[in-house]
Amino acid sequence: MDIFELDKTYVANTYKRFPVELVRGKGSELYDVSGKRYIDLGSGIAVNSFGACDEVWANAVTRQLTKLQHTSNLYYTDPCAILAQKLCGRTGMKKVFFGNSGAEANEGAIKAARRYSVKKYGEGRNGIVTLKNSFHGRTLATLAATGQDVFHQEFGPFPEGFFYAEPNDFESVKTLCEENRVCAVMMEAVQGEGGVCPLSPEFVKSVAEKKAKDSKVAGSANVFVFPELQSGNIGYKIAQRLGNFEAVGPILQGLNAPVSDLSRGCSEEDVYKVALITAAQTLGD
Repeated sequence: MDIFELDKTYVANTYKRFPVELVRGKGSELYDVSGKRYIDLGSGIAVNSFGACDEVWANAVTRQLTKLQHTSNLYYTDPCAILAQKLCGRTGMKKVFFGNSGAEANEGAIKAARRYSVKKYGEGRNGIVTLKNSFHGRTLATLAATGQDVFHQEFGPFPEGFFYAEPNDFESVKTLCEENRVCAVMMEAVQGEGGVCPLSPEFVKSVAEKKAKDSKVAGSANVFVFPELQSGNIGYKIAQRLGNFEAVGPILQGLNAPVSDLSRGCSEEDVYKVALITAAQTLGD
């Protein structure tokens, strides 16, 4: 039984694969079982940002594995605290939450945005505006947040409270925020699974400025969520440049990376300090 038959027999058929068996790699180059060389432009879907078999990464992982590989979140460990300190220092965020996947990070961002809304404005404002052609994960809640009908088949009923605006159409976002009790706008600065479709800077800026100035929008959709799990910390950089709005959400930066509090121009009591991160981090150097 070859690798293709073995996989088909024992691995759940949830993903389509290319008929290629990769066996080794170095840097941006990967090799199949016959020795054919490939240039890796996908980085394992935004995971292997250092390339294959990076020596610094491999040494750090090896050193940690010879000490302690896992403790759960019930105890203190140096790698966890030190990594969080480095992430906060490099991004300006206040706290870090370590999760297991991008979907978990997005779920955490949804929960954080809704809880912030309840704490500040009371019950009943739990709607979240996302964009058509988006992708936010494969759990029921993140599938509901995903603005693609193809992902909404056969798995219902889905959690309610998500509304889908047209990408790069400010009026579409504005209308949904005004017609529904919305607590957040959640959008990828670059839509990854949807086809590598960047949002225009003008669109993102318009949404941010309208939220800050117009009470109909600012009073409802007052939290930005930037799930940059595939494209890197583009959302974080955009948020830094826009200023004057509150944001919370997962941002992938390099190897499964930080999610940050993106708040600017807000008083301390008005800012819900939350940060989330996708896991599988190298906890060594």
